Amino acid sequence: MEPISLIIAALGAGAIAAAKDTAGTAVKDAYLGLKTLIKKRFAEQGKTDSSTILDKFEQKPEKTKALLEDELTESGLDQLEKDDEIIQLAQSLLNQVKEQPGGQQIINQNISNVKYAATSGSGNASISGITEKGTSREE
Repeated sequence: MEPISLIIAALGAGAIAAAKDTAGTAVKDAYLGLKTLIKKRFAEQGKTDSSTILDKFEQKPEKTKALLEDELTESGLDQLEKDDEIIQLAQSLLNQVKEQPGGQQIINQNISNVKYAATSGSGNASISGITEKGTSREE
């Protein structure tokens, strides 16, 4: 999975999982940590509008996903050589969500939603132990 897809899937899965009463403190903390770091990186680049898009993504992911992907890519936050910490936090968040009740289903749904997203940049990311069943459709 491309780093941009990993970050978007983690943010989406984290938002859904953190909103559930069953989510543990570790998931909520990991989600908040990822969001906070991304907002910090946006602020360092003077991109206050990008932080607003990140907040809107939590409420309406399908409507703001493309905008957030663009902001992450333009900021270089999806590139390992520029910001390995964000990618590591995204991976950690997905691992935390996976351990929650229904977590695997949340991850599969979010990965399906970003599967055909336009990606750019370079680097490596890995997600282990995740399987996807069913079919995906291009939107």
